[in-house]
Amino acid sequence: MKVAGVQADLAWEDPGANFARLAPAVAEAAAAGARLVALPEMFPTGFSMAAERIAEDPGGPGERFLREQAARHAIAVCGSVATRRVGGKPQNLGMIAFPDGRVERYAKIHPFTLGGEREHYASGETALTVAIDGVRTSLLICYDLRFAELFAPLAGRTDLFVVVANWPAPRRDHWRTLLKARSIECQAYVLGVNRVGTGGGLAYAGDSALWAPGGEMVAEATTGGPETLLGEVDPARVAAARKAFPMLEDRRPEVYGRIQGGDSGLAPIAGHGRTQV
Repeated sequence: MKVAGVQADLAWEDPGANFARLAPAVAEAAAAGARLVALPEMFPTGFSMAAERIAEDPGGPGERFLREQAARHAIAVCGSVATRRVGGKPQNLGMIAFPDGRVERYAKIHPFTLGGEREHYASGETALTVAIDGVRTSLLICYDLRFAELFAPLAGRTDLFVVVANWPAPRRDHWRTLLKARSIECQAYVLGVNRVGTGGGLAYAGDSALWAPGGEMVAEATTGGPETLLGEVDPARVAAARKAFPMLEDRRPEVYGRIQGGDSGLAPIAGHGRTQV
């Protein structure tokens, strides 16, 4: 399956301008054969913390844009949208729209506390994995990339991780390193789609890329500006990588759970707790 990441310069809190910028890029990617097109995090507005003002109701303009693009080009289109909900804070809601009008949703599990996101957006509690043309695809959002413990339980049922982001330029090396690391440790494709330009006082460098199982680069954005990257994703390559080096089969989640809970069942390290002899 061919996938595309649209690295866009988002107009700050201006959905109409962003839809006008993104629609031609989606059309171009679809014409090039992409079956999944990923847009950056909070593509209608940029990463704004003015949730009360910019969040839209379910089925609002951002969601409608995804639906319309998916139907028009007969492809899957994804991104995230600040979305209101009844009885709580809005959420940074990832969405995958399909040509038949179906929309699958994922609420960002890790709001970016340092940037104030947790104060304005509620965190999600469940992951999302869907099949797109036979490719098992998990959608995650920006800061989620830093948490290997979220990727690990999804790895066995995922061929492709899509990470949509507004990742600031000062931490661009972390972005590039973590995308590659997740592809290696999960033995899966990882498509990272970041924005460029400036918004809310922050600069964004892009560095969107597609990594293959094992950490091989498939495609990357190279201009530092608006750009669409294209690459092929093959589930057979994922299966072959996992068969040749069956690392995931050696995971010990039952032990990790005990360690996380403070009951490791392991001998203490010398100098900490009981003395070892």
